[in-house]
Amino acid sequence: MKTLGLLRHAKSDWDDMALRDFDRGLNDRGKRGAALMGRHIREHGTSFDLLLASPAERVRLTLEAARLDIPIRWDERIYLADSGTLIDILRSLEGDPAGVLLAGHNPGLQQLIFDLVAPEAENPLLEAAAEKYPTATFAVLELAIDSWAECAPRCGKLVHLARPRDLDPELGPQKVG
Repeated sequence: MKTLGLLRHAKSDWDDMALRDFDRGLNDRGKRGAALMGRHIREHGTSFDLLLASPAERVRLTLEAARLDIPIRWDERIYLADSGTLIDILRSLEGDPAGVLLAGHNPGLQQLIFDLVAPEAENPLLEAAAEKYPTATFAVLELAIDSWAECAPRCGKLVHLARPRDLDPELGPQKVG
């Protein structure tokens, strides 16, 4: 069995519209959410041998605020990647680590969950992920594979899902008006 963690970048900053999407940072809410989720990941008990991450600024700042002590491999292919690309990246992993944390973007991360979870493994966590996979959300999947080269649709089960609002209601959806 392999363990795959997924971390979506925290809430990005839209104040400077002149910045390219790749270069956008985090707003204050995003910094708080990233720190909170980092603490949750550290305390959750799942160990990761490798962190694969998009080099986009908002991912870099999310990981900086999360303060995770996991070796990072930056991979430009993760930036705005779709599920198929993410599966290809996982299949090509060298060294066959037992646990990998993947930090990136939606909609690719959310779609990856739907693609990896086998129909017989659907559960309330999957329903919650289908409802919304907001910024700074952390998920853990157990994959019924012996090697990352075997990573394929329907090989997994979603065993953990934590959104910032689950840990701190003040980081939940913002009320308008």
